[in-house]
Amino acid sequence: MLAYEKNVYRLLFICIGVFLLFALLADGIAGSAHGFLTLQLHAARLINDYTVVGSSGGALLNAAVMGLLSLGLIKLSGVRLSGPTVAATLTIMGFSLFGKTPLNALPIVLGVFLASRLAHKPFRSYLLMALFGTALGPLVSFIAFESGIGGLGMIILGIVAGAIAGFILPALAMAMLRMHEGFNLYNIGLTCGFFGLFAASVLEGARRDVSITIIWNSEPRLELILLVPLLSLLFIIWGAVSDGRKLGKNLKAMLKLSGRLPSDFMESISPGSALFNAGALGLVGSAYLMLIGADINGPVIGSLLTVMGFATFGKHARNTWPLAVGVILATLLFGKSLTAPGPVLALLFATTLAPLAGEFGPLVGIAAGFVHLLVVERSAAWHGGLDLYNNGFAGGLTATLFVALIQWVKAIKNQ
Repeated sequence: MLAYEKNVYRLLFICIGVFLLFALLADGIAGSAHGFLTLQLHAARLINDYTVVGSSGGALLNAAVMGLLSLGLIKLSGVRLSGPTVAATLTIMGFSLFGKTPLNALPIVLGVFLASRLAHKPFRSYLLMALFGTALGPLVSFIAFESGIGGLGMIILGIVAGAIAGFILPALAMAMLRMHEGFNLYNIGLTCGFFGLFAASVLEGARRDVSITIIWNSEPRLELILLVPLLSLLFIIWGAVSDGRKLGKNLKAMLKLSGRLPSDFMESISPGSALFNAGALGLVGSAYLMLIGADINGPVIGSLLTVMGFATFGKHARNTWPLAVGVILATLLFGKSLTAPGPVLALLFATTLAPLAGEFGPLVGIAAGFVHLLVVERSAAWHGGLDLYNNGFAGGLTATLFVALIQWVKAIKNQ
């Protein structure tokens, strides 16, 4: 193991420790454990805020357990802890505050593992698809607990369905990547949304209700409000100490990169600058949300942690601000509230399209953010909330549209 990997492991374990500490402060050992168990047997489709369903303590404990499972899988598979795996770990922890649990995530991982065996590939080659593919965890929970039938048989059926979904994911992910050519950082979100369309159609055909409902914590506790700013400061300090005097030079070099997949800032620039970048984007995102008076709850913290994770794997200040501006413009133009769940999550998650702004400039980024908001508010209904990375699904569709138009214009100019 490289020296920097040990440092990053330490940082992520400290983050998990902060989650556990805040869980105990919020609800104590008994309350957090009870909330954690409640979440395992609850619906997981968009949007189920686990800080409401299982209390703040239960949700934070669930995120900590999922973080440990992620790091365990990374370690056991022999994959290096770099930009992609840091992004996966923080994303999984974030979404464990509103959708992912060990019970609904592990069947997906099992399915991807079986796919790797069939393809005669080492599991480490498919690890990222397994980790990000846990976005389809709600499919397991839906069949097990929302089908209206219940019982051990439905739980087993849900696990089998999750394994089948995970088994299919690798083939779909490769095809989806070619659609947007790496300009959507949440490629597995597009993949899971595509699969979710078919899964939701089957469930509708079986006369199961897959309509969208929202559970949203509008009165978050202090522990939730302070969590991301504290983690962001930790990342900033850790990154600054790691890079030392080279930090400024490395950050300037990072800002010159488009962020197009794959852009591992920890490998191509430095681990310290990537961690500093993650903390900076997390702090800026938190400041914006506090400024507009948004609710800092499970889904919002999950989106902030995802932004931080992908700040080591494609996102930085120069390629993200145009997307945020585009979402804000669309929100105001169509008379929506900046603090409503849709616009809040869309603004943070729209940064999945950061490579478009990085490659083609801020005007394209602003236009992409504008379109993204309009698409994402429709797309969740298409897959019935079965894909937790709905913004990745909408982002993939938006990226494909813009890439096709840009290539067409370039072809006309060349002629």
